[in-house]
Amino acid sequence: MKAAIKLVAGNSNRALAEAIAAYLELPLGQCTVRRFADMEIFVEIQENVRGQDVFIVQSTSFPTNDHLMELLIIIDAMRRSSARRITAVIPYFGYARQDRRASGRTPISAKLVSNLITHAGADRVLTLDLHAGQIQGFFDIPTDNLFSAPLMAADIKKRINNGNLMVVSPDVGGVVRARALAKRIDAPLAIVDKRRERPGESEVMNIIGDVTGRSCILVDDIVDSGGTLCNAAEALLEKGAKEVFAYITHGVLSGGAVARIASSKLKELVITDSILPTEAVKVARNIRVISIADLLGEAIGRTALEQSVSSLFD
Repeated sequence: MKAAIKLVAGNSNRALAEAIAAYLELPLGQCTVRRFADMEIFVEIQENVRGQDVFIVQSTSFPTNDHLMELLIIIDAMRRSSARRITAVIPYFGYARQDRRASGRTPISAKLVSNLITHAGADRVLTLDLHAGQIQGFFDIPTDNLFSAPLMAADIKKRINNGNLMVVSPDVGGVVRARALAKRIDAPLAIVDKRRERPGESEVMNIIGDVTGRSCILVDDIVDSGGTLCNAAEALLEKGAKEVFAYITHGVLSGGAVARIASSKLKELVITDSILPTEAVKVARNIRVISIADLLGEAIGRTALEQSVSSLFD
């Protein structure tokens, strides 16, 4: 397996790629990604990949367009270098929030990006906690959507398991994700009913479920501005919750999100390293990062050996 796999990385999250390589006991492939003077992206594969099973680790996180172009160009370079199979390992899949036409004359950008990755030459995709499950169907190539729920459940059991837990979905759309985690930790479920007045802003309206005296765990796939989380935490505490934690897969945390969360009533926000944590995230008093390197490494190893990936979550 070790001789057959080539693991390479773009610039989006090299630390995660190195951790995956360590799990697989493989060297990280020699691939240079740099810029011309006008900021065009140049890629050079500095070792033989002919006939190899290549895995490219690249989140399409901020700056999203740059990292997406890096991914596409690396895929093209590998295809033209006669790699046997190319798997795009995308821990965080950007543009996923544009997965449908919410109003007239708007794009479905998630489908467009899926097409770009496919036509660039990827043979399959490996990703984590897609914003919407139907995005798997946007790809015309095999796509494995991994789940962070087992990692989160293990962390919750280790750190917060006080026998009085309640999992909370921050909106109705996230109930399936929250229920899956609640089942893993054997906890009841509550829902935050909110009304979103405009993109990036939300107003908590009501809590569905009795959270009195509970240690509440908000669960979602993406935290961006942090407004929803902070409002939800405040509403839960007003309804009698003992304390509020948040377990979110992808810490986008744009703008003043880190400061907003640090000054909020959230006891702790736990995110994964699907997106490279900034220095502000690393020093924040109530933000903690858990690694998905072992999960991705195991999935990559199983894919290379043609073994089941879905059995990781049975």
